Amino acid sequence: MRIEQPEQNKTVRLIRQLTLFDAVMLVVGGTIGASIFIVPANVLQAVPNPLFALSLWVVAGGVTLMAGLACAELGGMFPEAGGQYVFIREAYGPFAAFLYGWMLFTAGNSGGLAAMAVSFALFLGRAIPPLTADHLLFAHTTLSIHWQLTQGSLTAITAVIVLTAVNIRSVRLAARLQNLVAVAFLSVVIGISAAGFLCGRGSWSHFVPASGNGFAGISLQGVGVAMIALFWCFDGWEFVSWAAGEIKDPDRNLPLALMFGIGLIITAYLLANALFLYALAPGQLAQETTLASAAMSALFSQSVSRLVSLFVALICFGAGSVAVLGGARIYYSMARDGAFFQTMRHVHPRWRTPTTSLLAQCAWVIVLIVSGRYEQLYTCFIFMMTLSYLLTVGAVFILRRTRPDRPRPYLCAGYPWLPLAYLVVASAFVVSTLLARPIESLAGLGLALPGIPLYLYWRRRQVALPKQSGLTPPGA
Repeated sequence: MRIEQPEQNKTVRLIRQLTLFDAVMLVVGGTIGASIFIVPANVLQAVPNPLFALSLWVVAGGVTLMAGLACAELGGMFPEAGGQYVFIREAYGPFAAFLYGWMLFTAGNSGGLAAMAVSFALFLGRAIPPLTADHLLFAHTTLSIHWQLTQGSLTAITAVIVLTAVNIRSVRLAARLQNLVAVAFLSVVIGISAAGFLCGRGSWSHFVPASGNGFAGISLQGVGVAMIALFWCFDGWEFVSWAAGEIKDPDRNLPLALMFGIGLIITAYLLANALFLYALAPGQLAQETTLASAAMSALFSQSVSRLVSLFVALICFGAGSVAVLGGARIYYSMARDGAFFQTMRHVHPRWRTPTTSLLAQCAWVIVLIVSGRYEQLYTCFIFMMTLSYLLTVGAVFILRRTRPDRPRPYLCAGYPWLPLAYLVVASAFVVSTLLARPIESLAGLGLALPGIPLYLYWRRRQVALPKQSGLTPPGA
């Protein structure tokens, strides 16, 4: 439960500036990324039947929508900055919420942001050869950590700094940047798909399973591996809930943004996958490491490969923008609860953005980029991320029982069966991930341990604060 702070600390707040369109584009921009050009090959490797593989994209999108509907009810109930952090706090208590936020700062969102920035640099280097990412500028080993600065990591760091500066200056400016990238992605996917199917050199025979490689070649283990990759590809829709404190009319716009945004993502992903299959035979697609370039070369010509790389770089840049915007709101909300560094609750008096939270996030992401540890951290967080979705959907059931009188502008569609179905599917996924990747999963749990002493320290300060300020603590 949040402890109210002294009045002088409450003068500056985030303000609601984001429209429904901004929120929808946050869902789209937070989800899309370089994964759409990697995961289709991984899915076909695990499930060699092209039509069945396409159906799994629909299933993964449907499961994501189930979680989004549950999140929409919670967002209408608690339309404030922090999103999932707030939902977990209200349903399970401050300790569970802190562990969620701590994992996001140390590994999840920060590691993901670092990975997006590095991907941006890699694809930008392919599009513009003088910016090639492999050129080594500096290397040094300290405390068993190999620190190195390549031209690519320097580009990635510059991208993170630019995105942070934009987000510090104005949430509206950050939203316009994100809107541009998300609209560009949707427009290019629709335009290239239309051109590819109408004029490209593809074949509809690629959608037919090869002889002897039909449903008999599909295993439960293969489906499980494919779903792990697919859920990773659909991750990011929840970013919009983190910025709920700045969305206009959030009790209406947040649920609509989640439903419209996830629907657009499912449509775009299906179009992209169908185009890849039309361009490349399933066996070739499954082994392709530069999927977008190979598909465009097959459909049109090799001259478009650099443009494709530039397009992918733009997508990674946009996804990074959403991660910068959303993550800072989590840490800001934690600090307001007295469960994080108090300087991170500072809001710029003119620009109305969580300046210190944005700067701290930027600094930590730069450390991860230079150390090269972001991939390990993000892999460890995948398991914890899935657990957080379970907790979020489970919060709908808990809060219906514990907070029945709380206003709910939107009620989760299909309650209780749809959220219950999600819990069953997601629980099976958690068990599957734990069995398939036990080291990374347990390491993800281990990442939470260093935060526990800090949480106890901040909680002691939180209890002491009312005595120092003359306020009455909750329950007194």
